[in-house]
Amino acid sequence: MTQHGDDLASAGRAPAGETQPATAVSDLVPEVPGTQEPPPDLTPDLPRDRTQAILEATKQVGTLLKRNGHRFALAGSVAAYTHGAGTNLQHDADFCVRPEDAETVAATLRQGGLEVRTPPEDWLLKTECFGQSVDIIFRLAHRPVTTEMLDRAEEMPVQSVLMPVLSATDLVASLVSAFTEHYCDFGAVLPVARALREKVDWEEVRRECGEDPMPAAFLFLLERLNVIAPWKEQP
Repeated sequence: MTQHGDDLASAGRAPAGETQPATAVSDLVPEVPGTQEPPPDLTPDLPRDRTQAILEATKQVGTLLKRNGHRFALAGSVAAYTHGAGTNLQHDADFCVRPEDAETVAATLRQGGLEVRTPPEDWLLKTECFGQSVDIIFRLAHRPVTTEMLDRAEEMPVQSVLMPVLSATDLVASLVSAFTEHYCDFGAVLPVARALREKVDWEEVRRECGEDPMPAAFLFLLERLNVIAPWKEQP
């Protein structure tokens, strides 16, 4: 995940404590009756079903965290997908935890058979599951993940697995607040804002973003596109 959260190969689930590689590309290519060869217009280097692979990784890691009683919430593009922003998943799965819980969460993942790495960025840990990148984030858009934020998370199904997911308001606020002069991809967040606009407290998003120019520019764009109501300055 970028500081954005950003903005997702079918794989069978392994039992807790075990991982297994995502299904090979050739296993995803439908067979033609009477032959073991793929159809002529399909080639072995077709992209895998990244959406399903990322969802399988999400379910595996979420189950590990739930089973060990950790406080967490699904974030980023998979959270947006779960809330109904129906885009293909192409990047990674993101989980947010409180900073004080990061080490115990890392220990649980290691006990579950996953390698946990500490990248140069000091706001997350990284691991992989079913060949997919998974980020364990303890600061969203430069703000620490808090107990209050996790309390606002909604229990939602990620396919067959229930897990806490950031509220739509916290999710969108984290995406919009991350805009800076160095990373300002409005196009990645605009579909999420459109899809979730009825679920978001936009006044709270404005309060979270403050007067930062790039988030303010994005909110102004949403107004001009009639995604949200124009801001009315309080007397």
